[in-house]
Amino acid sequence: MSAMPDFKAILEDRRKRWPWLDHTVVAAQRYQGQKGDYYAAGMTYFSVLALFPLLMVAFAIAGFVLVNQPEWLAEIQSQIAENVPGSFGETINSLIQTAIESRTSVGIIGLLGALYAGLGWIANLREALTAMWESQHEQGGFLATKAKDFAALLGLGTALVLSLALSALAGGGLMRSILEWANLDSVPGVGVALRVFSILLALAGTWALFTWVISRLPREPVSWHSAAKGALLAAVGFEIFKQLGAIYLASVTSGPAGVVFGPIIGLLVFVFTTSRLVLFSTAFAATTRESLAEAHVPAPEPAVINTRVEVSEGPGVTGGLALVGAGALAALGVAGLRNRRR
Repeated sequence: MSAMPDFKAILEDRRKRWPWLDHTVVAAQRYQGQKGDYYAAGMTYFSVLALFPLLMVAFAIAGFVLVNQPEWLAEIQSQIAENVPGSFGETINSLIQTAIESRTSVGIIGLLGALYAGLGWIANLREALTAMWESQHEQGGFLATKAKDFAALLGLGTALVLSLALSALAGGGLMRSILEWANLDSVPGVGVALRVFSILLALAGTWALFTWVISRLPREPVSWHSAAKGALLAAVGFEIFKQLGAIYLASVTSGPAGVVFGPIIGLLVFVFTTSRLVLFSTAFAATTRESLAEAHVPAPEPAVINTRVEVSEGPGVTGGLALVGAGALAALGVAGLRNRRR
């Protein structure tokens, strides 16, 4: 029977030979040591929590639009009645009508709920990124911290809009229209080149977004250079994950159960996986040589000098008997010497 290979020794040997593997292992250790999965679960919770108030805001906006466009409302209700079977379609139409009638109150409640969930989400994200960097920061006051979180949330929203705009610009429809306008749509190979260019442009937008998230959202700003390395890993992984997610949704929504539960499960998996990807990429950026050289080294704990006091309790029972015996012998010896002299 052959002996089992020493996988630990093999891994250590590979880490010495391949620096990229050693960096990945160190990043994974940082991710696990800083409870990356715990933070990712918190981000997923607040993301799902924010979904419902955002839907309320969307319904309120739709209510303000549809109240002035009755023909659109009639068409939507007709399509719902035709495509949603049974009383469920009537329930949806009733909810739409209620949302239109209560659009102001629904919008206000939705905005307040979205603000609460959004602040919780951005606070969890910033704490998670700070933990991955192992940055030291002072705890500010409650209002000051929430104000900074709100500013970070607005900044993230702006960066996300710019990234989505760049992704839309990279969409095949717009680029194909530009090619048709320039009379280049019939050039051989232009379709493949357009597809490659669209992917690279979307990747660039995602890379820029993740670079900003990893470098500027932690409680203490960090190096752009190291953040860009981790952001590139996150951008490539995110683009691959999006393609796999599209295949997943297409497969699970083919059945009745998939239509109901597939999008919900897909949303949970998408948010949790994306959160883990961002946090691992942050740990990857935080464990580069540049980042480790600039890392904060905590001061050693102050030395504590303790004086030791030893108290001698005197001889024990055995020692006492020995002393008594020695004294008796000494007394007998002295008495014997006196008798001889006489």
